[in-house]
Amino acid sequence: MVEYESYQSTSYRWLPKVPSHWHKKSIRQITSVLSERCGNRDYRLLSVYREYGVIPKDSRDDNHNKESLDLSNYKVVHIGDLVLNKMKMWQGSLGVSQYEGIVSPAYIICKVLDKDINLDYLHLLLRSARFKSYYNQYSYGIRVGQWDMHYEDFKNLKVYMPPRAEQDQIVRFLDWKVSAINKLIGIRRKEIQELEEMKRSKIGAIVMGQSRMQQKKSDITWVDTIPINWEEKPLIQYAYERCIKNVGMVEDNLLSLSYGKVIDKDINTTDGLLPASFEGYQIVEPGNIILRLTDLQNDHKSLRTGLVTRRGIITSAYTCLETRDDILPEYLQLELHVADLCKVFYGMGGGVRQSIGFKDIKRMIIAIPPLSEQHEILDLIHDIDAPIDKQKEQYLKIINELEELKKVIISDVVTGKIDVQNVTVPEYEHVDDIADIDSEGDEETDESEIYGEED
Repeated sequence: MVEYESYQSTSYRWLPKVPSHWHKKSIRQITSVLSERCGNRDYRLLSVYREYGVIPKDSRDDNHNKESLDLSNYKVVHIGDLVLNKMKMWQGSLGVSQYEGIVSPAYIICKVLDKDINLDYLHLLLRSARFKSYYNQYSYGIRVGQWDMHYEDFKNLKVYMPPRAEQDQIVRFLDWKVSAINKLIGIRRKEIQELEEMKRSKIGAIVMGQSRMQQKKSDITWVDTIPINWEEKPLIQYAYERCIKNVGMVEDNLLSLSYGKVIDKDINTTDGLLPASFEGYQIVEPGNIILRLTDLQNDHKSLRTGLVTRRGIITSAYTCLETRDDILPEYLQLELHVADLCKVFYGMGGGVRQSIGFKDIKRMIIAIPPLSEQHEILDLIHDIDAPIDKQKEQYLKIINELEELKKVIISDVVTGKIDVQNVTVPEYEHVDDIADIDSEGDEETDESEIYGEED
């Protein structure tokens, strides 16, 4: 690591010093606020993600949040505009847009006035880890998940900028280094994807009894045959719908369906939309099966089933099932998971949001083996899961370490901790950030409670 020859002090504890020849400018000096509205014009819908900055919303809509039906009041974004999601600034949700489009009226749009600024450098600088300290300091709200930052505070931020030629060199250097890291991350993500595909293939065959010798023709739409001793019945004979509202806030352990798992979520810091009250959420118990049967038309990637492992609350937009006697919840959830992988639920929905409920699936045919065989099959599946999950965890650890390394390199270079002026950047292949392989979002709110903004 090569440092600069001399440094100057700044006015921030989170950024103690910068190179002596860098010039201080305020956001007020280099930007102006824009409020151009969409009207009746046709624009692509954009959103701001803390991981990626400004991207088309349909390219990675992993929160399943819905835009308003009326987009006329949405704000227009031009290429090169700085876009701030003021409700998530504390997470670093801002960036310079490379796209023409529109965003929520709640976003702040700024035109960059200073022509001597490399917009890619500004994008990297404002999104770097150290600057989140400032955004946190000036974000306010009753609870963290709904903190808000105003432009009046943002515009007073001081940034220390190198000369334009140095900005250009920093951008070239970081694109080279980040591309190399992204390439390694991509390799690991592909390996994880191959592991998941192998696991799903094996589990699907075992759950549906394809390894059994004696088979009979099945009425199930996603499998041709099943073991001769298995019974086929409508889902309603194996499970019933349960919906107990959280009236009086008797439970505050917020749960979420994410990557095919029902996980805990901090009720105070959850991303995305939050309802005014969690009394409309439903209480779930260990052994309940959760199905997300919403947005069937637009989202064909998510894993839509999960098994509850601890008591809590989850949005009432989801379907909650409780199994009947002699039916193991984990087994039934796995069979519904196989149906999900076979895209059985798609095309069943109606209405604008293409959503269905238990009444739409209660007649679907399910095949369940005797109880002893359910236990036997689950033991086989657990034996398959363990080594694959262990290898996946190792790959995920490597990915997390590479992501952290990337953040550190970017932050150190754009804030002047490392001098890269004399580094020769070789020929290299540009590699973009890689989206999560599961690309599956967790629920954020009950669509019946809030419908409008994605903020």
